[in-house]
Amino acid sequence: MKKIGILVLLVVLAGMILFVGCRRDDPGPPSITIWCWDPSFNIYAMNEAAKIYARTRPDVPINIVEVPWDDLQQRLITAFSARQYDDLPDIILMQDNAIEKNVRTFPDRFLALNDMVDLSQFAQYKLDFGFINGRNYGVPFDNGASATFIRRDIVERAGLQVSDFDGITWERFYELGRQVRDRTGVALISTDAEGPDLISIMLHGAGTWFFDAQGNPYIRDNAALKRALELKAQGLSEGVIMNVSDWSSYVGSLNTGAAAGTVQGAWAVGFLSEARDQHGQWAVVRTPRMGTIPSSVNYSSNGGSGWMILANSRHPELAADFLDKTYAGSVEFYETILYASGAISTWLPAARSSVYAEPQPFFGGQRIFEDLVNYAGNVPHVQYGIFNYEARTAVTRHLADIVAGRMTIDAALDAAQREVEFIIAGQ
Repeated sequence: MKKIGILVLLVVLAGMILFVGCRRDDPGPPSITIWCWDPSFNIYAMNEAAKIYARTRPDVPINIVEVPWDDLQQRLITAFSARQYDDLPDIILMQDNAIEKNVRTFPDRFLALNDMVDLSQFAQYKLDFGFINGRNYGVPFDNGASATFIRRDIVERAGLQVSDFDGITWERFYELGRQVRDRTGVALISTDAEGPDLISIMLHGAGTWFFDAQGNPYIRDNAALKRALELKAQGLSEGVIMNVSDWSSYVGSLNTGAAAGTVQGAWAVGFLSEARDQHGQWAVVRTPRMGTIPSSVNYSSNGGSGWMILANSRHPELAADFLDKTYAGSVEFYETILYASGAISTWLPAARSSVYAEPQPFFGGQRIFEDLVNYAGNVPHVQYGIFNYEARTAVTRHLADIVAGRMTIDAALDAAQREVEFIIAGQ
């Protein structure tokens, strides 16, 4: 009897283990979990997409989790490296200039979407960010075309007009900025000290980047990058640029009127529009160009992102269907988020909507979306490279050394080049 009892016990235990194993692999009820950042822009857009999708699939909960970009990237790296995928979402938002590195570093952790989502109607330059080894891994989202966002009321107090800032050089921009500073006591623009946005915008507008076409670091002898660092340091020393400590302070400096404007990607419309007391006071003009760099133009880009489906998704077909019916399939969706957040579509059917030509009251009746779409068509193409973030970080760190007088610009560029070369050599 004891042997029979032990045998029965073993059978029961085996059945329990099998049952538990099946439950772990069981995808469970249909649902989609999404990680992204920025409540007024990306999260807002995703909530609107969820409303659209609920019309056809009301049985599918869409769980949107706010995860700051830096945290999201680190959590992916940690989970992928440890092969622990259980707590990861189905869909993530990925910065355009980080898609290639993530796919090449973790080639089996992202799903190719060519046969899952209709990508045929997106702008080609946006698709190129996610095109790796003949497959496309990203569903494009927002357009990163840059512009000068400026307070009409503040510059008019300085005796200037918004049109004075359109189509000019950075050198002239600073001349006007000194006038604004002296007559109003307000800095012309604000920037985030922790980020390289302004340097990147200047550099991209010159049609160059931290890497050459072959993917080699192009920092030490990059004349456009050297000039961008000179201009950033000059703006800070003259008080034309307000350098704030972090992103929250950056947004706050604009929403409170501590600075007269910013030079940023089109997505800035979202957080600028939160300051309802400034209704009608904002305007949009082209990005300044570097007067001493012949290749520099009045168009650039900063940011931009796309949606990716992780290979660990419990419902990959459902996640793809959600993206296909919203970001790759709904004009209504793009019209809704355009008006509220300034998320400019790169899905071409939406970009042809008449909504883009409507005057925007917050921006004094200016047809800003029509203008921003036109800006986007003139942005130079650059090769980001897979070590883009490492290069940006190295240059930003040494900018602080330049401003503090600890390094010359040439020494800082040389140090940044050596750092990036060391990182690449270690891969």
